[in-house]
Amino acid sequence: MGLTLLVTGTDTDVGKTLFAGALAAALGAHYWKPIQAGLEPSDSALVVEQAGVPPDRILPEAYRLSTACSPHLAAELDGIAIDAEALRLPDVAGPLVVEGAGGLLVPISRTHLAVDLFARWGAPVIVVARTALGTINHSLLTIEALRRRDIPILGIAFSGDANEESESTIAAIGGVKRLGRLPRLTVIEPTTLAQAFAANFDLADFAP
Repeated sequence: MGLTLLVTGTDTDVGKTLFAGALAAALGAHYWKPIQAGLEPSDSALVVEQAGVPPDRILPEAYRLSTACSPHLAAELDGIAIDAEALRLPDVAGPLVVEGAGGLLVPISRTHLAVDLFARWGAPVIVVARTALGTINHSLLTIEALRRRDIPILGIAFSGDANEESESTIAAIGGVKRLGRLPRLTVIEPTTLAQAFAANFDLADFAP
């Protein structure tokens, strides 16, 4: 198996899927969303549409759940039991970008959290955080949760308008690499997203 990067967010709607798609496109990587809750549209579909990742590099979800809510509840509503212990990283040629479900402490079953999967998989994690009010607390809590479980942190990627004070404070106090910031885009499509990613991130930071 080649380079595997896990992507998590500090909260809902922080730009995690957009970043994961842009990263997968830039690396020429496969993209995998193990657990998808809510299908209109799915994150995999957005990664194809907005980031331009080829459909043959989109790996099928292990679980596709109808309701956009916490995976444990979405599974119960669909009458499905998520077997967290059976979820394994796919063995693919080349890089793999894996997008988690929500934040780290989102329950995927009544006995397992999203972070339990990350701890078992052991691959480096990229934390995606917004830049708006509240991000310092959310980001540092996420970093602390990863560190408590000895999960490697590649760095933090911000999403939104520039906020130098918050971004630098999180990186310094959290002791993590500041990878860059994906700005707000008026038009989100593969070309504009690729240009924004290339202008604000260094691919060398994502190398093994």
